[in-house]
Amino acid sequence: MNRTAWMRQGHRWLSIVFTVTVILNVAARAVGEGEPSPWITYAPLPPLFLQLLSGLYLFALPYVPKRRSTSSA
Repeated sequence: MNRTAWMRQGHRWLSIVFTVTVILNVAARAVGEGEPSPWITYAPLPPLFLQLLSGLYLFALPYVPKRRSTSSA
């Protein structure tokens, strides 16, 4: 697989991880009494940040010109 395919697959998996952490965060707030610990509250942020980076890369791909390989014989 090339770099773009890896990036797309990673972006998909990051979205799954982000969704699971948000669901766990909501569940912890619903079940627990009071404010949950900070590591539960801030758990969705690392996958969200990585999704931002991979999403910006994937968004810019169509606008970046492709390199043309010139082979001189």
